[in-house]
Amino acid sequence: MPAGLPRDARIRRAGDFAALRHASGRFGGRCFSVRYRPNGLDHARLGLAISKRVSKRAVERNRIKRLLRESFRRARAQLPPIDVVVMAREAAAGLPGHELLAEIDALWRKLPPLKPIEGTGTIAC
Repeated sequence: MPAGLPRDARIRRAGDFAALRHASGRFGGRCFSVRYRPNGLDHARLGLAISKRVSKRAVERNRIKRLLRESFRRARAQLPPIDVVVMAREAAAGLPGHELLAEIDALWRKLPPLKPIEGTGTIAC
């Protein structure tokens, strides 16, 4: 089995990204902004939004994406069943990998545990 991120752990549909943009919790740090919402599945899923505004160089944007996917892959088992979209800020472009990993690891820990809504069978953040 490859060590990468499985397909079912990624947000791929535009509708899922749109839902996160309109109805989600959010928080952020110096380099990243995070949006999240319950997904009704039994595992967390990751979406990435790294625009050209972060860096004009594709090499730099791809490096940030690789670091984010690797960090998510390691933290995935501890995360609640939510969809998470991570957006990079311009400050992320010049920083070394260990600083970016430290920030995103701290952001994973900020994700709230999901609580069941009383009397419904659904969960909320």
